[in-house]
Amino acid sequence: MRSRKSSPLPLPEQACLPWHPTGLVAGVDEAGRGPLAGPVVAAAVILDELHPISGLADSKKLTPARRAKLYDEIRAKALCFSIAEASVEEIDQINILQATLLAMRRAVLGLRLKPAMVLVDGNRLPLLDVPAEAIIKGDALVPAISAASILAKVHRDRWCAQVDAEFPQYGFAGHKGYGTAVHMEALREHGACIHHRRSFAPVSQRLLILS
Repeated sequence: MRSRKSSPLPLPEQACLPWHPTGLVAGVDEAGRGPLAGPVVAAAVILDELHPISGLADSKKLTPARRAKLYDEIRAKALCFSIAEASVEEIDQINILQATLLAMRRAVLGLRLKPAMVLVDGNRLPLLDVPAEAIIKGDALVPAISAASILAKVHRDRWCAQVDAEFPQYGFAGHKGYGTAVHMEALREHGACIHHRRSFAPVSQRLLILS
C-alpha cells in the first residue's frame, strides 16, 4: 500500500491531520531499532475521544517517570491497544527494517477493534489490509502515534530492566542495549549473550575476534 510521506507541520501543539477518515484511527510506533540487543517493539493505539489524555508527546522527550504515568493512563483510557515484538532471531534473519515492519503489523492485527485508518510514525508502512499513512515525525504530531511511542518505549525499557537482572555484566538497565562505551566494553570483556543481535556489526565483529 502506498505511503503518503508527510513532513512536520508548523503546529503549536499536536493536531489531527486533514486526511483523517471517519471511523477509528490507530497510531503506530516502534522502539528499539538501534540497540545491539533485544527485540524491536511496536505498539498500536486507538484513543477514545471521550477520555482524552493530556501531555501526550514523543516518548523520547518525556522523562521516565512521565512515560510510566502516561503508559498506565493510555492502557486505562484507550479504546484498545496492542503491543507486539519481533525477536532477536527474526531481526537477524530478515534484517531490522523488515523486523520492525513485522512488529508493527503484529501490533495492528492485535487490536481488539479494527481501525478504519492506521497512521504510522516514519516513512515506511507495514503490510496491512486497511488504509495507512506514514507520517514523518508523527510521534510529535498525532496523539495516537505519541501514545503508541510511549507504550513501545516503556515496554522495551522494562524488558531491558528484566534482562539486566539476568545479565548484569552488560548494564542493559542503563544503556537499554545501545552501543555505548559501557556496552562496548562489556562486549569486549564478556562476548555476546543470547539477547545480542548477531547481524549488527559491533556484535558480529566482536564474535569474529573471539572465534
